[in-house]
Amino acid sequence: MNSTPETDSTDDTRNARDTQRTPARTAPRTTSRLTPGTTPRTAPGGGRVLLGCMGLGGSWDPSPYSGADVDAAEAAIEAALDSGITAFDHADIYRHGKAEAVFGEVLARTPGLRERITVQSKCGVRLDDGDRPGLYDLRGATIVRRVEESLARLRTDFLDVLLLHRPDPLADPADVAEALESLHRQGLVRRFGVSNMSAPQISRLQAHLSLPLVANQLELSLLRRDWLEDGVLVNTAAASAVGFPAGTVEHCMAHGIGLQAWAPLAQGRYTGRQETADEHATAALVADLAKEKGTTPETIVLWWLQRHPARIAPVIGTSRPERIRACRDAAVAAPDLGHEEWYHLWITARGAALP
Repeated sequence: MNSTPETDSTDDTRNARDTQRTPARTAPRTTSRLTPGTTPRTAPGGGRVLLGCMGLGGSWDPSPYSGADVDAAEAAIEAALDSGITAFDHADIYRHGKAEAVFGEVLARTPGLRERITVQSKCGVRLDDGDRPGLYDLRGATIVRRVEESLARLRTDFLDVLLLHRPDPLADPADVAEALESLHRQGLVRRFGVSNMSAPQISRLQAHLSLPLVANQLELSLLRRDWLEDGVLVNTAAASAVGFPAGTVEHCMAHGIGLQAWAPLAQGRYTGRQETADEHATAALVADLAKEKGTTPETIVLWWLQRHPARIAPVIGTSRPERIRACRDAAVAAPDLGHEEWYHLWITARGAALP
């Protein structure tokens, strides 16, 4: 590889040890409630809906997870499968590695489950551990090591998709590309993507990479609308207030890069708690549309994203089975929102007429 060997091996060893502590378990279960079936695997780079697994694994610290945490992960996975969701999104830092670990336990005790799901994870972020600040690290050697650690926790031989979690300003794209291609040659990762990256950043990496990037995961929602506002506020004074990198959505659409939306339900702003008058008005409209169409408010919010021609795949972050099941129609049915209904939601959420 083109990278200089890492000099913080002691720190990295400590970080790996913290994220893979032996779990505190009650008597282990060797069978699962999950019933193997023939649900088709989600297309690489995203499906209609992915289940984000950040909420699995117990507390946000390096303390061991429990048997109850594994059971909770199993219940979330079961709810996802019942709802037609077969793609699962991880990151090596979620719950200090425990999200991947409890998921791996469920895979180990559920024969046949791995073959009918898509498993995606992310790497490139180091958490603040109290002694060292959090930072981004996309050195090639680090990427390879983090993937190997994720595979061990997940108890699987390969990832369907690996995303680079956040841009590392010090990353050498040639070094990154060499690491990704090595992982692919070894059969450890089948496809690759990015997260929180702009069009120029994607292009720079792709120029060094022979494999196509298949996904870009960004914060997109009815609440976080700057990705959409960027395209309509051109040549207006309001354009200066939009921080979204111009042209990123269009770049992804033009190059076949699937858009995945993290936080697509906007922390329940339109399906639970509201904090502003615009949110209250939008929540009321969402509720009316849900009643009219015989579905849930969560589905309406997700359909709004999915109705966009970019075919955005929401990554729902809840671990509560009832909330997961509330998203079922978004996972199994085409968005039932007309042109005017889609615009009505957007204009109500933005609280102002379009320019």
